[in-house]
Amino acid sequence: MRLVKIFALLASFIASLNMLSFAQETDTAEAPVPFDINDPENHLVLDLSTGGRVTIVLFPHIAPKHVERIKTLTRQGFYDGITFHRVIDGFMAQTGDPLGTGAGGSDLPNLEAEFTRHVHVRGTVSMARTASDENSGNSQFFIVFQPRFSLDNNYSLFGRVKSGMQYVDAIQRGEPPSNPDRIIQASIASDNKAPPVTVPAPTDNSLPEGEEEVSITN
Repeated sequence: MRLVKIFALLASFIASLNMLSFAQETDTAEAPVPFDINDPENHLVLDLSTGGRVTIVLFPHIAPKHVERIKTLTRQGFYDGITFHRVIDGFMAQTGDPLGTGAGGSDLPNLEAEFTRHVHVRGTVSMARTASDENSGNSQFFIVFQPRFSLDNNYSLFGRVKSGMQYVDAIQRGEPPSNPDRIIQASIASDNKAPPVTVPAPTDNSLPEGEEEVSITN
C-alpha cells in the first residue's frame, strides 16, 4: 500500500514539473511561437456526454502544426457528436474519428510528427497515428488516464487537461464501447461558446402536443 502511495506522489510530482516546463519553455530559444498557459485561445473545451466540461491547455510552442489542426477542425464543428471509439482502462480514451471505427479522419492532409522530450502523464493529450507511420496524425487524438512513458517521443503531444478530468475518467470503456460516450460540443475558449443545453427525457408516456405515436404493423 505504501508503494502505491509513493508511486502516486511521484507521478503527481512529475506531472507538476511537466506542466511547469511547458509554461517556462517559452523563455528558451527552442520555443517557435509565443505561449501563454492562461490564454483562452490556447484552451480546447470539450463538452462530454459524461456530464461535464473538460478544458485542455494546448501547447503551440511544442506542437504548432497539431494545435493549429485541432483549432481548425474544432472551429469547423468537426468534433461535435464524435464518439470515443477506443477506451482502454488504465491507459487512454481515443476520439476524433467520424466513422467510429478507428480508420477515419478529416479531409485535411496528414501531419508530420512533432515529437518532444515531454512526458505522457495523467491528462496528457496526443495525436493518434498508425503504428507504421509516424507522420500519419490527422484528426484522432487521445487523453491519457495514467502515466505512460513509453509514448514519449513516439506520439505528438499537444496539450494537457487543465480541468474536468473526472468527466474523462467517466468515459465508457471498450474497443469499441457498447454504448460509447461522445463529444457533444468542442470549442476554443476564446470563442465563448456556451455549454450545450440538454433536454431531459420525459418522465411519463405522453407525447408532445401535435405529435402522433408511430405504430408498427406486420
